Amino acid sequence: MNTAEHDRLLIIDFGSQVTQLIARRLRELNVYCEIHPYQKVTDAFLTEFAPKAIIFSGGPDSVMREGSPRPPKKAYEMGVPILGICYGQQVMMQDLGGKVEAGEHATAEFGRAYVTPSETRSDLLAGWFMDGSGREQVWMSHGDHVSEVAPGFDVLGTSPGAPFAITADTDRRFYAVQFHPEVHHTPNGKTLYQNFVQLAGFTGDWTMGAYREEAIRKIKDQVGDKPVICALSGGVDSSVAAALLHDAIGDQLTCVFVDHGLLRMNEAEEVVAMFRDHMNLRVIHAQEQELFLGELDGVSDPETKRKIIGRLFIDVFQKYANQIEGAEFLAQGTLYPDVIESVSFSGGPSVTIKSHHNVGGLPEKMGLKLVEPLRELFKDEVRALGRELGLPDSFIGRHPFPGPGLAIRCPGEITREKLEILRKADAVYIDQIRKHGLYDEIWQAFVAILPVRTVGVMGDGRTYDYACALRAVTSVDGMTADYYPFEHDFLGETATRIINEVKGINRVTYDITSKPPGTIEWE
Repeated sequence: MNTAEHDRLLIIDFGSQVTQLIARRLRELNVYCEIHPYQKVTDAFLTEFAPKAIIFSGGPDSVMREGSPRPPKKAYEMGVPILGICYGQQVMMQDLGGKVEAGEHATAEFGRAYVTPSETRSDLLAGWFMDGSGREQVWMSHGDHVSEVAPGFDVLGTSPGAPFAITADTDRRFYAVQFHPEVHHTPNGKTLYQNFVQLAGFTGDWTMGAYREEAIRKIKDQVGDKPVICALSGGVDSSVAAALLHDAIGDQLTCVFVDHGLLRMNEAEEVVAMFRDHMNLRVIHAQEQELFLGELDGVSDPETKRKIIGRLFIDVFQKYANQIEGAEFLAQGTLYPDVIESVSFSGGPSVTIKSHHNVGGLPEKMGLKLVEPLRELFKDEVRALGRELGLPDSFIGRHPFPGPGLAIRCPGEITREKLEILRKADAVYIDQIRKHGLYDEIWQAFVAILPVRTVGVMGDGRTYDYACALRAVTSVDGMTADYYPFEHDFLGETATRIINEVKGINRVTYDITSKPPGTIEWE
């Protein structure tokens, strides 16, 4: 199915860290959308793209700064609905004759806030303010604020720091909000997006089945009859990517599973057996433990670890690519959250959080072109695509596992001793979670071994062993996460098992940090 057959919504990215969540909300509503950075959205682009509606994202800049990001004037002249969010509201107001002022203590808002309705009503807010409290919880993140709305706009809602929190020019179908309806901390945000796309006339005909068909067509167009190597980690992302590629090109695909010595207990054997036996894929088991662990010996800086692992992955794939005659493409399971944490999707202006080994393209020396069929998907969408492709639920529901593996769960220097301790502790922890029937309630769970030794006492004797931290979070998309609220009895039982069964650990802690401010992984 060609995307040209669908009504299309354009998201103009001004650099918000959560722009991709807007796309996720729209996909939940079966609306086809694309994100493009403001630098690339020209008059010619708008004419060719022909959006049925436009959304302006948030962003870190100030509209009062000379040279700050702006949409083309043509966007306002196309006669299509526009929704401005946060910075998007401010740029819309200033472009159309309103005013924006610098943030002051009384008007800046960061975090949870509450919006109350004005007397003016709009279909944009159908289903809002219905719980009897007369207000809606929203998520604010702004310093500057609108001080005067543009001509033609009415105020639909206010908050303590944003007197024009929701505004609308219903004649032109221009809408603007100061908060972020795309994040889960705006509980009724999905309803607002649903109202907006209904006002724009979308029918909701974009499905995961349609995505699958379109992705297969794109893969075939990109690779033709050339061999493709797929970087297979055994995680859900690379596995779904491999299944999709196999669906598209069959025996042109060879998967390379790199055992870098940083895998969980028995993982290599399980992954190879699954893909060779269950899915009948051609799999090369590259046993490169000594190469990776040798290069990582003595390295403690997390960014250096990631870059070493990324470089070695490239070297290993190059090695095996040279053994496959005619190979021109390397496929990998890069997702949206990977991209947004490394660099804004499509070259936008957001801020880098951390490097990902599978983001950023390939060095010229490889002579391979990159295939990333999942680059525009979130984790839950990847799982939906996996089910569409016929992968078993037991596999689709696995917790995410990072490409750098246990390296980023071992803060400080990596040693073979620490890795072995970590594998055993992690196996006990996951076994506990499964035994208590909690695995499917948790987005991701793992153990991190800490770079400190602590004093303990066992059998009337002194011990001086490692401490570890248990991590378990709930999430929908990996962009935000909350710690899982285990019962104390579970934590006590798990700590006792780890200390009794894993030699080398004498202290267990539980990490209750949410994302943000922390990331899910420790490094």
